[in-house]
Amino acid sequence: MPRPDPLILSAFTMSTASHGNAGLWRHPDDRTARYPELSYWVDLARRLDAGGFDLLFIADAVGQLDVYGGSAREALARAVQTPVTDPLLAVSAMAAATEHLGFGVTVSTTYEYPYLLARKFSTLDHLTGGRIGWNIVTSLLDSAARNIIARDRQIGHDERYAIAQEFLEVAFKLWEGSWEDGAVLRDPVRGIFTDPDKVHGIEHSGRYFSVPGAHLVEPSPQRSPLLLQAGTSTAGREFAARNAELVFVADPRPETLRRNIDDVRRRAVGHGRRPEHLKFITSVTVVVAETDRAAAAKAADLRRFRDTRGGLVLLSALSGVDWSAHDLDRPIEEFETDASRSVLAAVADPAERKRLTLRDHVDGLSGFGGEVLVGGPATVADQLEAYAGATGVDGFNFVYLITPGSFDDLAAHLIPELAKRGRVRERGTPRPIRDALFGTGPTLPADHPGTAFRRATSSAPRPE
Repeated sequence: MPRPDPLILSAFTMSTASHGNAGLWRHPDDRTARYPELSYWVDLARRLDAGGFDLLFIADAVGQLDVYGGSAREALARAVQTPVTDPLLAVSAMAAATEHLGFGVTVSTTYEYPYLLARKFSTLDHLTGGRIGWNIVTSLLDSAARNIIARDRQIGHDERYAIAQEFLEVAFKLWEGSWEDGAVLRDPVRGIFTDPDKVHGIEHSGRYFSVPGAHLVEPSPQRSPLLLQAGTSTAGREFAARNAELVFVADPRPETLRRNIDDVRRRAVGHGRRPEHLKFITSVTVVVAETDRAAAAKAADLRRFRDTRGGLVLLSALSGVDWSAHDLDRPIEEFETDASRSVLAAVADPAERKRLTLRDHVDGLSGFGGEVLVGGPATVADQLEAYAGATGVDGFNFVYLITPGSFDDLAAHLIPELAKRGRVRERGTPRPIRDALFGTGPTLPADHPGTAFRRATSSAPRPE
């Protein structure tokens, strides 16, 4: 019988006091309120690296959560993704304290500039030894648009993806084509560090961006960072199929999740990509302990701290709908929004809509509508393997309830059980995160559309 593939084990967090776990910052064992301290992040990264995690996936948002009740008051009072710091700035320190852990960091294409962001990720790729990934988002908060680009509302959903596609084109030109292999000589005898004939301006002139010059950074271990993306809409799936390598998928219905994954793979093949060059992860909340009974008791204790109104604040921000005046126990009606179209995807299903309530979404242990698994190591491992088999996901983004406790429990109880089953990646010599997850080498595989911007090696003579 063939040995099963390792699962991708990702720890899902945010640089804030409370992400999807509204109210849990009040738990006496939670340390997430220390998020502004660099020591908090270094300690967390060390724990994850030692515990067998492949990736630290850091979410981000660049606007206040002010949809619920029309203001940010509740988000501020209840610490719902507010306040929040820039997740990129702690990565190099975490990388210096770890060997294998990769870092997938969220940055928006709507509110950044490709020339500057390409420099940031190339710098981090150097400093991490090729362990950096970019979670590409288009953002969804109107408050970000008001404060960053002086618009009353965010740019429309599909246009944001059009901007993102051109953004990626510019970034690929900078990462893949601006500097040739062998451009950096480091030749002290001739006094030449870089061969200028092997560094090229990209001469990009498009609808949204104009970037004529060369990349500022010499080629890094991966050149392009590992590319992560989440999107359930048609535009989101198309963007993922063209660009993403690790796709974050979410839907409360396993059969729909399977269809979405299959759809993205089919679209990727249409873009000339090999389907195995895309992997999929979904969020899951796990409460695990030595036994099923101990895990149930732990879950009951954690549930006492759940903040229902804080959950509504987050749901309002993610869905773009103000749920402050809605009855918690009435079925949710279908809605149109320019925010996230995956967070309440089930309301598009008439059968699901008859029973799905706001309380279903916000009053449990899952802040994102994903699976909640409670049990001992074997129980949870069985459920994860069954879920992966039913949906086609390649791994899981583990949502914390408290830190570092939730991740410590996974490392102490669940990951050793998964390792016994051959579901944990074997550790060897540290290597770039793309190669660790896909085994295709550190750079983009040849079938990725980004490689179309690679430049053939120049035949121009090197300077004397």
